[in-house]
Amino acid sequence: MAKVKIGMTQFAAAERYEANLEKAEEQIRAMAARGAKVVCTQELFARRYFPQTIDYACYGHAERPDGQANTLMRALARELDVVIVSCYYEYAMDGVYFNSAAVFDADGEPLGNYRKHHIPEGPRYMEKYYFTPGDSPYRVFHSKYATFGVLICWDEWFPEASRILALKGADFVFYPSAIGSEPDFPDLDTSQTWMDSIRGHGIHNGFYVCACNRVGREDAPDGGAIEFFGRSFVSDPWGNITAEASRTEETALVAELDLGELKRARDILQLHRDRRPDTYGELLSLERVSATTVKP
Repeated sequence: MAKVKIGMTQFAAAERYEANLEKAEEQIRAMAARGAKVVCTQELFARRYFPQTIDYACYGHAERPDGQANTLMRALARELDVVIVSCYYEYAMDGVYFNSAAVFDADGEPLGNYRKHHIPEGPRYMEKYYFTPGDSPYRVFHSKYATFGVLICWDEWFPEASRILALKGADFVFYPSAIGSEPDFPDLDTSQTWMDSIRGHGIHNGFYVCACNRVGREDAPDGGAIEFFGRSFVSDPWGNITAEASRTEETALVAELDLGELKRARDILQLHRDRRPDTYGELLSLERVSATTVKP
């Protein structure tokens, strides 16, 4: 199998929408110049992270799939001959909005749209007010340069979603994110927990992990803030970090993936061979699974 270079944006979001489009374009052009053939933007890249607070007016940020941000990304894909994952706030209909990723092939043609399934709710991450849980399948995109999946932020903490993408043939998965400080636990740094959790998906499934985050402090209208911790990274099927961005600096991260390593890892560990899906039925309940008492 071939090698492929991927790229991911990591920048501090500006207040002005157009400035974020300009930042994304600048980083994508820089990554393409360094040989990246499949690139991914950070979650909701065109705006500051508005779910810090509840504000009815923010529904106005939602765009149709052919809105300004995706129109720009589609044109860049065609011009630069790169595959682009464009993360945006999707307008579906009045009152129904999704946290989504549109994927454009290297000729600019749409490959599909993924809608974030897992929607968090907590201090400064009040996404349930803004996003309807995704109704799209867990999608694998067959592009000109690679076959990959996309899971958005909170999705990346749930191993079931990554497993599905591996079984559908993904060679790697992008995890575009907006993740940082824990406002109710200011002394808690979850950045390493975040990295280790996602690296585990790569080990369990024998694929590359490509996690893409924003960086910098974003102040909210109510006086609160999130400090996004950057650290966008790539890990290989063995869980080794092969590329990592700065914790504080904007970074256009490029990494080469050796897709031949997937077969080697899967042949050695045999984790897919030894799965027992016939025994996993208890996972299909949201309730606590009761322990079964077996009498001798």
